[in-house]
Amino acid sequence: MAEIRPDGKHTLMLEKRNKLSLTGVLDVISFDEDTVAANTDCGVIVIKGDELHIDNLNLEKGDLSLEGMIYSIVYEDNDGYAGGRTSMFSRLFR
Repeated sequence: MAEIRPDGKHTLMLEKRNKLSLTGVLDVISFDEDTVAANTDCGVIVIKGDELHIDNLNLEKGDLSLEGMIYSIVYEDNDGYAGGRTSMFSRLFR
């Protein structure tokens, strides 16, 4: 279950759909070249795209930056992301 810290300093900055910077990152749940899922101060965030790669990860500071073509950025419910074990369609048609 994702931990939400209402007093956290979560920010998101997207540049030209190919560079994303996040703060308030608590943990990276999973990542590959198509999907990055991370637990943030505001819940689980799922970034989908092509050729995604993490440029910088500093969990002490809570910083994450990644590059690649970004198609979507979605915040999931606390129980909405099962670490990639369920498909998008199975979550949609529950």
